[in-house]
Amino acid sequence: MKLSHLSETLIGSEIVKLGGEIREKIRLGEKIYNFTVGDFDPAVFPIPKELEDYIVEAYRAHFTNYPLAEGNLDLRESIAAFIKEREGLDYSKSEYLVAAGGRPLIYAIFRAIVDEGEKVVYAVPSWNNNHYTHFVGGEHVVVEAGPDTNFMPSAASLEPLLKGASLLALCSPQNPTGTVFTKEELEKICDLVLAENASRGPEEKKLYVLYDQMYWHLTYGDIQHYNPVSLRPAMRDYTIFVDAISKVFAATGVRVGWSFGPAAIIDKMKAILGHVGAWAPMAEQKAVAKYLQEKEAIDRFLAHFKSEVEYRLRAIHDGFQALKAEGFAVDSVAPQAAIYLTIKVDLVGKQTPEGKLLATQSDVTSYLLNKAKLAVVPFYAFGASAQSPWYRLSVGTCKKEDIPVMLAGLKAALL
Repeated sequence: MKLSHLSETLIGSEIVKLGGEIREKIRLGEKIYNFTVGDFDPAVFPIPKELEDYIVEAYRAHFTNYPLAEGNLDLRESIAAFIKEREGLDYSKSEYLVAAGGRPLIYAIFRAIVDEGEKVVYAVPSWNNNHYTHFVGGEHVVVEAGPDTNFMPSAASLEPLLKGASLLALCSPQNPTGTVFTKEELEKICDLVLAENASRGPEEKKLYVLYDQMYWHLTYGDIQHYNPVSLRPAMRDYTIFVDAISKVFAATGVRVGWSFGPAAIIDKMKAILGHVGAWAPMAEQKAVAKYLQEKEAIDRFLAHFKSEVEYRLRAIHDGFQALKAEGFAVDSVAPQAAIYLTIKVDLVGKQTPEGKLLATQSDVTSYLLNKAKLAVVPFYAFGASAQSPWYRLSVGTCKKEDIPVMLAGLKAALL
């Protein structure tokens, strides 16, 4: 059967493939410590009670019709006030676009900016930039970031790649690594973008920055979140933000996200999504509009939520560091942000007790799942080298009592 070139050349998801194996094992009765999903178990991390109540009330008030294409006015006003208060970014309601989570907004940014054959610059490991670039027929210009920069792209690595590019896709805190840009590094990157745009003529397309800050509320210890516009106000003309309630309120299934940036770009994104119909549901919009005004409730929720996520990240990190100190071929990056821990399991070239050689990192991933009952996502699923021994470990479904049992099982399986 002959179909479109796009559909026939889409790359299959390693995460979906791994998820299928995990579900089958669970179906057969195996106990799997599943740290793969960038999601939350509602039994462990429920959404805020006030938000839940507002959603129920909105449905009972029969808010079940179409919302405005750009998002309801009351919601955009609430988001604008929330972002101004919490992040110090002052954007008008006309510079906001609401959609059903972050994904359609990211797609709309790519569609609004990038023409076929134009350069899209992004780092790996990162979430889905390769797929969105493929959607629009862009040229992939890729930097592989490593542990020396906490898996974040450096200005030095990006500098030779920006000439003639249309889009630079950045994410901080980063999915899958749970790491962030430092103030100094992001300032340097902003300066590169501004210099590149100053070199282009008035009729040339500018270089724009997609800044995905979905996890920006979830930073730990003395880690701070920074954004391009606060650091370099001139970046306001070139930066399109993506944000949502998905991660900050453990509300991945509620599907309310927003983008903000230059009105001309937001208008084009609105036109694109208007045809796609990727609206956030009316009732959820009404509920979020109310909840974002509940300052004390939000502060109370975040204080508890962040402490619970941080506990899990640090407990697992400490466990990996203890294993490393014992001489096992593992490592981890100290938690900085988000719900992810970057871990390393370097067993390529080792033989299992059954005599099987672990020849590839894919073999290691399968071995961890089968022997340690540990499911984590390899960085090669996020575009990194197939030989990378690093993994994303997500704690969104993690029960505290499972952590020592998981670590003991991992230790028993290490070679």
